[in-house]
Amino acid sequence: MSFNIHKNYGGVAVIKTKKTSLVIGLILGAGLGLYGNIDDDVMAAKTDSQTTKAVKQAKSLSQQYQYKEAKSVLSGHKGTTVDHLKKSINKQQSKLVTWDDPTKISHLFYHSLIVDPGKAFSSKQAQGYKDYMVTIDEFMPMLNQLYDNGYVLINFKDIISIDKQGKVTFKPVKLPEGKKPLIISQDDVNYYEYMKNSGFADKLVVNKQGDVKNKYTNNGQKKIGDYDMVPIIDTFIKKHPDFSYGGSKGVIAETGYNGALGYRSSESQYGDTKKTHREAKKATKVANAMKKEGWQFASHSWGHINMTTASVDDIKKDTALWQKEVQPIVGKTPVLIFPFGADIGSFTNYTNDNAKYTYLKSSGFSIFDNVDASQTSWGQLTNDYYRNARINVDGIRLHETMTGENTVLNDFFNTKDFYHRGK
Repeated sequence: MSFNIHKNYGGVAVIKTKKTSLVIGLILGAGLGLYGNIDDDVMAAKTDSQTTKAVKQAKSLSQQYQYKEAKSVLSGHKGTTVDHLKKSINKQQSKLVTWDDPTKISHLFYHSLIVDPGKAFSSKQAQGYKDYMVTIDEFMPMLNQLYDNGYVLINFKDIISIDKQGKVTFKPVKLPEGKKPLIISQDDVNYYEYMKNSGFADKLVVNKQGDVKNKYTNNGQKKIGDYDMVPIIDTFIKKHPDFSYGGSKGVIAETGYNGALGYRSSESQYGDTKKTHREAKKATKVANAMKKEGWQFASHSWGHINMTTASVDDIKKDTALWQKEVQPIVGKTPVLIFPFGADIGSFTNYTNDNAKYTYLKSSGFSIFDNVDASQTSWGQLTNDYYRNARINVDGIRLHETMTGENTVLNDFFNTKDFYHRGK
């Protein structure tokens, strides 16, 4: 191809060919200001893009009741869309109801969800599974009804502040009228050895997309998906972001004697080996991903001990093991969920005369959870701790709800809609 020098602008030679003259002409024209100021156009486009991004972020924040943060994101942005969104947020803020009573925070808890009832209810542990577990097919209607009935998931980070001196303060939660805060926790998310091949998930994993899922083995076939509470709630909140307060999910209670989150990471049980270290590293990766997604961890003791009957020395030994083997995986936590719901005192306030309490407080625990299914909520707040009662949602409680023996769950969902065992 031959090139002809057509003209020279400020020392820049313009090459004239059919293929290049139009492109170069546009470039030079823009550079000479023939088509307006490129810098202004680029800046305007960039500003529009930033505003669009800010609006999207603010909508997401306001969906999860973070109105102050939403308005902060919109600060400095202008436009009709921004103005309308600010007006909508202000209107929602003006109608918020403040939940400032620590005795009114409801808390439901579950154990591992049954994937395959046929296997679970015909295994050696069948009666235990029937009594203390629920199936995924039972859990999903509960979740939908909790959402439809106006419940919003929070965790203890949203309502409890603990300073460096260990002083405990209750933080009020503000929600729209008709919305109610709810804590959901799950005990023993360890996928114990005795549960293998019994219709439960094997462990929690992080998939290629960075999402926390379960590995589930069915007749030798390994699957990755939503086979327990954590990924099920994660997926549900993606579809219904207003079911979560600021991204909060639930509280996960971990023991340690079979490792954590389905990984055999306990050195005291499986030895100080390379395999055990690898298991701990994998479990830590999962725990970190869960915390990033709004999950909070709690101690459930290392050996699932009964703290009512255990001696102070037994509690010390158990806590030391939990801090050595589980804490490095899930991180430090101020939350202790009592195994069996077995509290270290009566329903009167803990005092410094209670050696179990003073030891656990000195070990970093300031939030204590027992079990009480006699009422929809119970709490006890002092400057030193917050005690919160949980309601067990399991086969026993669902059966009692059906017979009318206990009706506490009626405030949360209609059991008759989904509980059909024995039919």
